Amino acid sequence: MDFLDEITLTGLTVRGHHGVYEHERRDGQEFRIDLTLRLSLRAAAASDDVADTVHYGELAERVAAVVAGEPVNLIETLAERIADVVLQDSRVEGVTVTVHKPHAPIPLTFSDVSVTIHRGRS
Repeated sequence: MDFLDEITLTGLTVRGHHGVYEHERRDGQEFRIDLTLRLSLRAAAASDDVADTVHYGELAERVAAVVAGEPVNLIETLAERIADVVLQDSRVEGVTVTVHKPHAPIPLTFSDVSVTIHRGRS
């Protein structure tokens, strides 16, 4: 049995304009993204070639473009869009996406609000 390996990217911080309130869309705020990709890293380990793995720098740029791009109401929707981008690479069998909204408009003291989704190949 071949177990899946993981690539993790934590704390990618991007300014976006997501939210249900007009001021969130107008002013924007920082969102933090955590990703865990599940895939085999055997080929990359054997070849020592970045072409045989997911280039996490390029992936971070694609994810940042989603966060900075078209506004959505819900961070659930944003997480789904990010998962779709990650799964465009056929080597990725599954992904866990967490979208943090630490400046959510909640009139109480809190440190973070986040949504986590798990997606994989059908």
